[in-house]
Amino acid sequence: MTEMTDGVLHTLFRTEQGGHEQVVLCQDRASGLKAVIAIHSTALGPALGGTRFHAYASDEEAVLDALNLSRGMSYKNALAGLDLGGGKAVIIGDPDVLKSEELLLAYGRFVESLGGRYVTACDVGTYVADMDVVARETRWATGRSPENGGAGDSSVLTAFGVFQGMRASAQHLWGDPTLRGRKVGVAGVGKVGHHLVEHLLEDGAEVVITDVREESVRRILDKHPGKVTAVADTEALIRVEGLDIYAPCALGGALNDETVNALTAKVVCGAANNQLAHPGVEKDLADRGILYAPDYVVNAGGVIQVADELQGFDFDRCKAKATKIFDTTLEIFARAKADGIPPAAAADRIAEQRMADARAAKAAKGSSRAADAS
Repeated sequence: MTEMTDGVLHTLFRTEQGGHEQVVLCQDRASGLKAVIAIHSTALGPALGGTRFHAYASDEEAVLDALNLSRGMSYKNALAGLDLGGGKAVIIGDPDVLKSEELLLAYGRFVESLGGRYVTACDVGTYVADMDVVARETRWATGRSPENGGAGDSSVLTAFGVFQGMRASAQHLWGDPTLRGRKVGVAGVGKVGHHLVEHLLEDGAEVVITDVREESVRRILDKHPGKVTAVADTEALIRVEGLDIYAPCALGGALNDETVNALTAKVVCGAANNQLAHPGVEKDLADRGILYAPDYVVNAGGVIQVADELQGFDFDRCKAKATKIFDTTLEIFARAKADGIPPAAAADRIAEQRMADARAAKAAKGSSRAADAS
């Protein structure tokens, strides 16, 4: 336990990946709940981010995942133009074994205890029906069903936003925003990936897919016979000859030293969070001439959707905001070219500036109030 704590505390207090405002460890022994809620920043507003339910190899891995994911949410929300900070939660365990109404209600009570500093939603392993249960104990749960005042499945606009990012990538690299005739490989065709495939096919792309779940692959192949090709695994997908775009749409860490060296694609643009396995991968991609559309920019459609629940959900309003991901992605590519840095670094600079401006404005407001009081 000491070794785990030392590792987590080192990351939290002594590295650039830390800097979080608050990390909460939650436990309810009656239901078996063990969870981590990480609040990275509330500079722009309450910290919004989903709840991941996953069987982690260790408790330390779970905490570090929450830290990384919450930091990514701060940047994602900032670049999406939302007045919201970044947070994320993970529930430790196999959802197929551990998930229960009692556990979700207990988790909801922990979210409520934070008084609105953290707003939760769906992520890997949690679904709309789960958020409906969580919302019975807290007002700070989004991604609920329409019957319960929510927006429903956020993967619809997540996929739409990724598609806009792909269109921007095509515009930047090939001078045309269409994917017609382009070969696109989608790794992970679950909640988001299967919607993305539909957009790609409608736009005339040639689509190659893979997924660890055979039923997910079969669903698409049966729906689009002869129009989609499947390969055995991600290792095979990244090596497909003539691949134009690679779309990681499963778990994070998809881009590592081995992956980057093997990639045949000219563009990486997908829905998965935290695609870069470690710092420096973004430079390796650039050095190989591979255009990387930062994940937290292009996959922001879902967070745009769930955030809209806080003011009364309107799908058309959300879709209009998600369409702007096209322009934001182009802006990042232009900034990267002008500054001579990878797109991921350019995106970070833009997001960090918005958060810094918000912190400065709050500080100035606080100073003004103190002066008035004196």
